[in-house]
Amino acid sequence: MNATRRALIASLPASAALRPVLAQEAWPTRPIRVVVGFAAGGGTDITTRAVSPRMQAVLGQPLIIENRPGGGGWPANEQVMRAAPDGYTLIMGTIASLVIGPTISVPSFAAETDLAPIGMSVDVLNILVVPADRPWRSVAELIAAARARPATLAYGSSGVGAAGHLSGALLDRMARIETIHVPYRGGGQLITDIISGKVDFAFATAATTLPHIEAGRLRALGVPMAQRSTIVPDIPTVAEAGNLPGFDVANWYALLGPRGLPPAIVERANAALVQALRDPAIAASLMHHGLEPRPSTAAELTGFLRTEREKWAPIIRAAGASAN
Repeated sequence: MNATRRALIASLPASAALRPVLAQEAWPTRPIRVVVGFAAGGGTDITTRAVSPRMQAVLGQPLIIENRPGGGGWPANEQVMRAAPDGYTLIMGTIASLVIGPTISVPSFAAETDLAPIGMSVDVLNILVVPADRPWRSVAELIAAARARPATLAYGSSGVGAAGHLSGALLDRMARIETIHVPYRGGGQLITDIISGKVDFAFATAATTLPHIEAGRLRALGVPMAQRSTIVPDIPTVAEAGNLPGFDVANWYALLGPRGLPPAIVERANAALVQALRDPAIAASLMHHGLEPRPSTAAELTGFLRTEREKWAPIIRAAGASAN
C-alpha cells in the first residue's frame, strides 16, 4: 500500500501537467464538494458544517459535505489529490490526516506541496475523558490504575495518527505505563463506545465530549495542552494533574484543495472561510464545541504545515509509531 501511495504522489506533477486548468474567473458556478476524512458527528464534521452556510452565502453556491471515514483521513487525502484543480473538490484536513498519519505510513507526503493550502480553520480543544462509571477522578488516579494493571486499560482515538492517538502514546511514554490503543473511524463512534464503557479513556475533541461531560455521562480529567483552556478553565492540564511537565499535544483543522489550484480560487475560498470564521454567531457556536476560530492566509497555512511536519516527524519516528 505504501508503494501505491508513493506512486500516486510521484505521478501527480505529470498528471497535473496533462490536464487543462478548468477554473474560470466566475468560480464557482456549481456546487462545491468538501471532503471530511472522518465520520459524521466528529469535530472535523462539526466544524465544516458550522462554516458552510456562511461560505455558501459568500460564494453563491452550495457546499456539499462528503464524509469519507477510515484510514486516519488518508483516503480522503487521496481523493482530493486525484481531483481536478478546479475548486470543486476541497478537504477539511486535520493534524492527523495531514501531518501525523502520513509521517507514519507515507513519509514522502508533504501537505503544503502535495495539496493546495487555503486557510486555517480552528484550533481544537481535546479533553481527556473517562466513562462516568469509572472510579478515577484525576489524571494521577488513571495513571496509578494503569500501572497497577499493565496492558489492561484501553483508550480510543478517532484513528491511527490522530491527535488522540498521539496523546495516548505520549501519556504511555511520559507516565511509564502500558495501555491498549483502540482506533475508530471517527469521533462519533468513539464517543458512543466510551460512554458505554467499551474503552476506558480517550483524548477526544471538546466538540464531541462537552455535551456528555455536562450531562454527567463522561468525566473530564485534563486537557493535553501546555496551559489551561479559556473555554474550560476549571479542567487542569494533563501536565499539572498527572505531574507530567511538558505534556502538550495541539490539534487543529485546515481547508485545502488539490495541488495546482489557481491562486484566484485559493484567494476567494480563503476569503469565504475567513468571513465565516469571523462571523460572531458562527464563532460562538464553534467555541461552544471547544473549537477556537483561527483564520489565516494561504501562505501562513503553508508555513505552518511545514513547521508541524518538521516538529512531529522525529518524535513519531523515535516513538516507533506504526500504521499497523
